[in-house]
Amino acid sequence: MAQEQQPLSGKVLILGVSGSIAAYKAADLARLLMAEGADVHAVMTAGAEKFITPLTLKSLTRNQVSGNLWENHPSWQPPHIELADRADAMLVAPASANLLARIAHGLADDELTAMHLAFQNPLLLAPAMNGKMWHHPATQSNVSLLRDRGAHFIGPEEGMLACGYEGSGRLLAIEKIVAETIRLLA
Repeated sequence: MAQEQQPLSGKVLILGVSGSIAAYKAADLARLLMAEGADVHAVMTAGAEKFITPLTLKSLTRNQVSGNLWENHPSWQPPHIELADRADAMLVAPASANLLARIAHGLADDELTAMHLAFQNPLLLAPAMNGKMWHHPATQSNVSLLRDRGAHFIGPEEGMLACGYEGSGRLLAIEKIVAETIRLLA
């Protein structure tokens, strides 16, 4: 009996992780994406590193974790260009309100936002933040701007938030993020 092809087989995915309490879920997300055949490359913001270590994602993905735009890299080509050129998709999960604003306005002050500007393939954003932050007019304006540019939003969902409130802003369940990533890249 022939083995079924994994839906993300041969796909190179950038997994952007921003500074949200939901950053700890990036470890399971990376594991599930790899189980579907993806070659996952994590890129973390400084804020993300307050919640989860690069070593965790490096161990799970078996790839070097990027994060410092100014770090001396072994290749002559900067990683934010090299990885952006060969990745099939960029999935940012969790995408904080701060990161959404920086991406929407073209800021490139760290590895992830600089990589975004060099990236030409599908951008998938899985927001995670307090419900008041999600519904704030500034955030919604940034979401509209990003959607107009072709970004795909995966979530957020309603539920209990880390801040103690209940409402929208919760990171979508990682299984649903993986399913939507597969659907969008099919």
